[in-house]
Amino acid sequence: MKILGIMGSPRRHSNTEILLDRALAGAEQMGAEVEKVAVSEIKVHPCMEIYACRKEGKCAIKDDMEWLYVKLLEIDHIVFSSPIFFYGLTSQSKAIVDRCQALWVRKYILGMETGDKRVRRGVFISVGATRGEKLFDGVVLTVKYFFNAIGVKYVGDLLIGGIEHEAQIREYATASQDAFLLGQRLVCPDII
Repeated sequence: MKILGIMGSPRRHSNTEILLDRALAGAEQMGAEVEKVAVSEIKVHPCMEIYACRKEGKCAIKDDMEWLYVKLLEIDHIVFSSPIFFYGLTSQSKAIVDRCQALWVRKYILGMETGDKRVRRGVFISVGATRGEKLFDGVVLTVKYFFNAIGVKYVGDLLIGGIEHEAQIREYATASQDAFLLGQRLVCPDII
């Protein structure tokens, strides 16, 4: 079983990455093969809305998204993570989501079924500085649509507000444990 972790923070060793690493460790403990991609270390241009994908379901922009498309389609499950920037995903994370328009077009415009019958699941991890009541509403909806475009069912999340400082998440006693359990449940949904 292959799990892909996408680390959407532009800064390495961030609160978001700390939680993502714990989730991936939980999945790995359950026997999954895990891989992490840090968006700050790859080159993904934003969608240019040129509609080339409407012809064959392929994006015309040539960058690291080419190999990331392959990974997104071959993995069994995904852990997507991004901190909150102005009540949204980071620009690096959003570029990946937007570029999956090509996969959405394949599925919903061109009717290109992959024949893949796997039940693929995904979880979302996010950390935000404020404690706003609707802090995560928009990003959760965005991630659900992203998962749908890549053929993944949104099955859970770990959303923590009030985190403003570097490595502050380590002060939250249950955060690390919650992330680890989220990763375990991604592999084995029956774990309580």
